[in-house]
Amino acid sequence: MSQALTGVLFQPLRIKSLQLKNRIVMAPMTRSFAQDGLPGAAHVDYYRRRAEGEVGLILSEGAVVEHPASRNDPGAPFFHGAALAGWQRVIEAVHAAGAAMGPQLWHVGAVSSLTADWQPPVPMESPSGLLAPGKPRGKAMREEDVADCVAAFVRAAVDAKRLGFDTIELHGAHGYLIDQFFWGGTNRREDRYGGATLQQRSRFAAELVASIRQAVGPDYPIILRVSQWKQQDYQARLASSPQEMSDWLLPLVEAGVDVLHCSQRRFWTAEFPEIDGEQGLNFAGWAKKLTGALTISVGSVGLSGDFIHVFKGEESEPARLDALTARMARGEFDLVAVGRALIVDSDWAAKVRAGRWDEMKRFTPEALASFV
Repeated sequence: MSQALTGVLFQPLRIKSLQLKNRIVMAPMTRSFAQDGLPGAAHVDYYRRRAEGEVGLILSEGAVVEHPASRNDPGAPFFHGAALAGWQRVIEAVHAAGAAMGPQLWHVGAVSSLTADWQPPVPMESPSGLLAPGKPRGKAMREEDVADCVAAFVRAAVDAKRLGFDTIELHGAHGYLIDQFFWGGTNRREDRYGGATLQQRSRFAAELVASIRQAVGPDYPIILRVSQWKQQDYQARLASSPQEMSDWLLPLVEAGVDVLHCSQRRFWTAEFPEIDGEQGLNFAGWAKKLTGALTISVGSVGLSGDFIHVFKGEESEPARLDALTARMARGEFDLVAVGRALIVDSDWAAKVRAGRWDEMKRFTPEALASFV
């Protein structure tokens, strides 16, 4: 691959108060190594190494807000209380290594862990007490629960800014709490947070974003991760047309989202091939076109296999970036998030910049058992 093609990945970008040296984002990936929910020295080293490896923006693994049953894994880190001291050390190390960083703020809703045989000490909660269509789990949130949840996210966002993080990301994808409000199959509410349309079911997220925007001020960037697919149903689609996608995402941008982090299982998949063909815009491309927001594209970047196949024990070979960088060069999306390739190789971004393709590493599921 020519340096002209990869050069688009290394252009600087400013997003309000956030200055990025390049367009490579470390995707948030649950690692489950936080003892008692507290990030420790291993977390400092883990994120520092990726910063030293020339990643421009690091998004942390999902860190849960201070709300009952917000996590589904005993190794998932908190983003409140005593955990904040550990996150302070993380951001200081990342800044010293020359990268920017934001925590991914998370509430799992009714989703149990895929890997841990563990349940929270209180019932799981979700918009309507449903894990998936017709599958009850936990309890439905009362309006006061919803208000408390919003307040918990706001506190976490304010803490992130106070600690020196450059941005925050809200996890609104993959069937977790915010996404469960979007999804008609899990949001059967009859109050103002429910509704027959996707736009109506987006009210919770829009109010959450607006509350955070008011608390952090106008210049602090807010990223929102969204997806069509759910871990409960890989074929689920919230928006079946550009109009529905606009109805869903535009109110969130108007509420204060600066960047939409558009998660696909495979970044090269066209979102609406019936409109612009099999090589048409992907999810991030359509989201940018419809809302005008900056977008991050993610999904099997730098590897041959779908990350879902990890849970089947499958490995992935390194993959070239020609198709990705060509789309970026056309302006379809603004940043690209890299997941598993950065788990196995903290120097992945530096190798891309230098054209060291023969040094790229394959991904094996065993890598998930280490935290280096």
